[in-house]
Amino acid sequence: MRPSRILLFVGILAIAAFIAWRYTTNESARAKPVAGPPPPIPVDVATVARADMPIYLTGLGTVQAFNTVTVTSRVDGEIVKIAFTEGQDVRAGDLLAVIDPRPYQAAYDQAVAKKAQDEAQLANSRRDLERYQTLSAQNYTSKQTLDTTRSLVDQLEAQVRGDQAAIDMARTQLDYTRIAAPIGGRLGIRQIDIGNVMHAASANPIVVITQLQPISLIFTLPEDDLSPVSAALAKGPVSVTAFASDGTTPLDVGSLMLVDNQIDQTTGTIRLKASMPNPQNKLWPGAFVNARIQLGTRADALTAPTAAVQRGANGLYAYVVKSDNTVEVRKLKLADDSGPIAVIDDGLKDGDRVVTGGAYRLQPGSNVQIRPPIAANASDKQ
Repeated sequence: MRPSRILLFVGILAIAAFIAWRYTTNESARAKPVAGPPPPIPVDVATVARADMPIYLTGLGTVQAFNTVTVTSRVDGEIVKIAFTEGQDVRAGDLLAVIDPRPYQAAYDQAVAKKAQDEAQLANSRRDLERYQTLSAQNYTSKQTLDTTRSLVDQLEAQVRGDQAAIDMARTQLDYTRIAAPIGGRLGIRQIDIGNVMHAASANPIVVITQLQPISLIFTLPEDDLSPVSAALAKGPVSVTAFASDGTTPLDVGSLMLVDNQIDQTTGTIRLKASMPNPQNKLWPGAFVNARIQLGTRADALTAPTAAVQRGANGLYAYVVKSDNTVEVRKLKLADDSGPIAVIDDGLKDGDRVVTGGAYRLQPGSNVQIRPPIAANASDKQ
């Protein structure tokens, strides 16, 4: 074939291929559906409203026993009886243990006998003094004899008083052989067995008693809270609620007793002490809890569910649903968010609708669909 015909043939093929490619592209474009707007995102909402709200402060605390006593012996001797069971509750005065009382009983009996002997001598000396006084009035005895007898009576009276002191000491030592609970509380693990010899100077205890009802709660707050706490205490009792580590389960409600007399300069905090009745023993010494105190009530405060408060790199914010069912971001300033209801200082106004569920899928300008309260509750349970 001639070169001109070959070139003409190649050109015709190229034109045919280009026409086929354009036709295929147009058909594909016509077959592809046009993408519509994304479906609205289902969310839960709540309305911002005004209400009287309590003012709370929250700090981390530690439970401490109201009183703790290490029970030891005050006299030396062998333990002949253990009268308690480990872990039991005792009242003040309950018998815990007995030290062998025989040596102390003998010392007591000896002191009583010595006093009886000296009292007999005193009685005889008093009779002699009466006789010498009668004879001295008649000049039948010397004044020296009368003075000597009077001095002997005084000496024996002092000796009898000393004997009584010895009896009291022996009685006290004998009483110490019966070891009783000085306070009411819960007993710990027994530290000694029957047959062991206890010494008054020994550091080994018999048992430790811990008072659980009431019980103490020591917690801290920032030093900036010192003024409002002091002002609340000046007005009257301040309520303190202890919560479990999850921050939501209440354990007990008590009252604030005092604020420590100095600020910890290392942490910039103040220590506070509360007394908790602890009727069900939910608070245990050494446990870490969250302490919340109520300083008062803020009247007509702007409130919203705490679930509506979001936290981001730029601080606190909330998604507000506008009238066209799109959302916008509002920065927030809170007065309190320690409970299920947050108190708003700035960022929202009365009547605003804020997103409380489904906010993780939202962006500014997202279109939303408000779920009915029943549907929202059902989805929460799921």
